[in-house]
Amino acid sequence: MAAAIDDAFVAPDARLDDRTRAAFGTLIVQLASSIEGELRDHAARLLTARGAAAIADALRRDDAPVADRLIAAGLLRDVDFAGECLARVRLELLAAALPFDTAVEGAAPSLLARLARSSDRVAAAAAAAVLTGESARRSAADGGATTGTGLPHPLHARLVWWVAATIRERIAGDGRSDIANADRAIAEAALRNIAAEGDAERLEAAAMRLAQAIDAQPAELPALVEEALRDRRPLLFTALLARALGLDYDLAREMVIDPAGERLWLALRALDLPRDLIARIGFLLSEADPRRDVEAFADMLDGVMAVASDEARAAIAPMTLHPEFRAAMMALDIGGRRA
Repeated sequence: MAAAIDDAFVAPDARLDDRTRAAFGTLIVQLASSIEGELRDHAARLLTARGAAAIADALRRDDAPVADRLIAAGLLRDVDFAGECLARVRLELLAAALPFDTAVEGAAPSLLARLARSSDRVAAAAAAAVLTGESARRSAADGGATTGTGLPHPLHARLVWWVAATIRERIAGDGRSDIANADRAIAEAALRNIAAEGDAERLEAAAMRLAQAIDAQPAELPALVEEALRDRRPLLFTALLARALGLDYDLAREMVIDPAGERLWLALRALDLPRDLIARIGFLLSEADPRRDVEAFADMLDGVMAVASDEARAAIAPMTLHPEFRAAMMALDIGGRRA
């Protein structure tokens, strides 16, 4: 009843649509399951080598997914973890829903493909890393082999320890006397997984590295951001904006997936993009995201263009500050108002 009442009072504009809810649920289960498999396999291998075959077999036989326990315990409601997963899902759904440009579809290689074959060695390597990262993430989403979670390192480590604790809980629940052996093996497996993830480059980081390698100049940026969207790659679109505006990737992504869009339109105005391009970007995002109101955007466009580009740059300047500095300023402001 409590859950039903909570659901009944969720504001319509805050409610997840069925597609987003399903994709979010699939992602968190996939992330937890990929870590679980690695921890179990490596811990069991260590235990077998140390002469604890019985508990190693128990680790291998326990096939109840840890994700259910993590959800029931409320751990996956962690604001940072759930927020990262939800933002990632929303950008991926946006990519899948962006309209095909039938005029150019298949007529020429995509922007990423051209960059990967560029004579600029730095840009080519970064573009190839993005293509590889996209392929690996699609494979994981389709149930294929995973090469990591793609989460920021602190969140990956947090999830690893949650999974490790759940595996340990199940083993300890059997009343085993050799649980200390399992504790050591599970902890070693967790540390190994965290270290391996720390050496990997996230897809988002690869996209930012590519945007830095491109180093789009003001005259080049309009064509690049439009082509990134027409290629159905909002991840690259986001990275290009982040680089041009001096923002971190996560904040730029928040702007792109926000259905209201005021910050995004202000940012595009700060870059002095032409009116017709801002209009096309607004149309493409509205076509892909049912939460957006294309008519409201059309009504807003005149107001956006009435803001001088230097005024827009001044308005978004606080967003370019270090994230911790910005968070501290917000906390101070909230605390001051409460006082």
